[in-house]
Amino acid sequence: MQLKQLSPKWLLAGVLFALPLCAQAVTQSLDNVIAIVNKDVVLQSELDRLIHKVQTDAAEQHQSLPPYSQLHKQVLDRLIEDSLILQQAERQGLRIGDTQLDQALASVAAEKGQTVASMQAQAEREGLTPAEFRETVRKEMLISEVRRNQLRQRINITDQEVKQLAKLISEQGSKGQRFHIEHILLSLPSDADRAEQQRVAEKAKQLLQQLKKGADFHQIAVAESSDNKALDGGDWGWMTVEEMPSLMAEAVNGAHKDQFIGPLRSGAGLHIIHVKDVQGQQAIELQEANARHILIKTSVILSDEKAEQMLKGFLHDIQSGKASFAKLAEKYSDDPGSATKGGELGWANPDMYVPEFRDMVKKLPIGQFSQPFKTMHGWHIVQVEGRRSLANTPEALENRAYQLIYNRRFAEEAQTWIDELRDEAFIQIMDGSNN
Repeated sequence: MQLKQLSPKWLLAGVLFALPLCAQAVTQSLDNVIAIVNKDVVLQSELDRLIHKVQTDAAEQHQSLPPYSQLHKQVLDRLIEDSLILQQAERQGLRIGDTQLDQALASVAAEKGQTVASMQAQAEREGLTPAEFRETVRKEMLISEVRRNQLRQRINITDQEVKQLAKLISEQGSKGQRFHIEHILLSLPSDADRAEQQRVAEKAKQLLQQLKKGADFHQIAVAESSDNKALDGGDWGWMTVEEMPSLMAEAVNGAHKDQFIGPLRSGAGLHIIHVKDVQGQQAIELQEANARHILIKTSVILSDEKAEQMLKGFLHDIQSGKASFAKLAEKYSDDPGSATKGGELGWANPDMYVPEFRDMVKKLPIGQFSQPFKTMHGWHIVQVEGRRSLANTPEALENRAYQLIYNRRFAEEAQTWIDELRDEAFIQIMDGSNN
């Protein structure tokens, strides 16, 4: 994907081109720049489009929204963060090709019981052309890819941590609980002066009082929260205490349904937590798949088209009996870990794989070969040789423990990472103020 370059978009800031004196001056309606983010800009049309989507989604779900001025600020903050992440993707040379995008759209449509065409039609009703819809999804995929890659590098989990948590989960048995969490973060830098601390503390106290009196949490979160779930109404979904950020976990442990907690202080600011619901924890069940694959990586001399055609040729040879999967994997696969084993990946939880590979392994019938598909690693064909279910075994418990720890660290690091991106960036809102 070609990310937006600065030079043409600077011309959209309202500058009028001078025509020759003999020509008649023509005024054109230009898209306004509303924020400068390093070398990129945020346009009024982008802001309007996202505000319209938030309003449409809220109306469909019968949820209330804050006044327009507050919604405007939150949506602009989201667009600025998206721009920072997309610029990082550009620096890293990451892109989502058309084939990968098509595969993702087909997968999402299948999960929703829709077709890609019906999803595009819905997007058109929301004001997006088919091309804009595709680019929106492409950007969302790229943002998700960058966030996942960056946060994975910041997370280190030891075997001892996993074993300790697995033991704790085993001892808790059916006593473990899951909490449906809603959250509001009021930003407050650790070096804020006393006046700012008092202002934010008073605001948190007032919001908490409003919520306890029945105010709409979704509306207040959209208006006031500074975390990355703000436009979702602060809804973090269902979580166990083991996968929550530490501050939240300590606060909600033992809490009851519809309880409000806070304000709690952290390095990021003041937190208000709402325990929307509580339920007993389900039995832990691990689904594993035994799969094998052949990976072809693209390069300057090997294009996407050639890699895909190469794998289609392999499929034809395998299915016609001309060649074996194992021999082709040993000779051609660019995955050194599995190539020497004939492409075998062994028994594994599909959730450990990148999203496109995970989804293919989960949905592919046993024994069937996939068509060539692309991930961030390159082009693959895969075959699932078997599946098994492991419930409450030591292996399942440790896998669950690892995932819980990872989810907790991911949530803790996500906001810190975004804050660091913003601190290092030049951001100017086009009302004359600088951030």
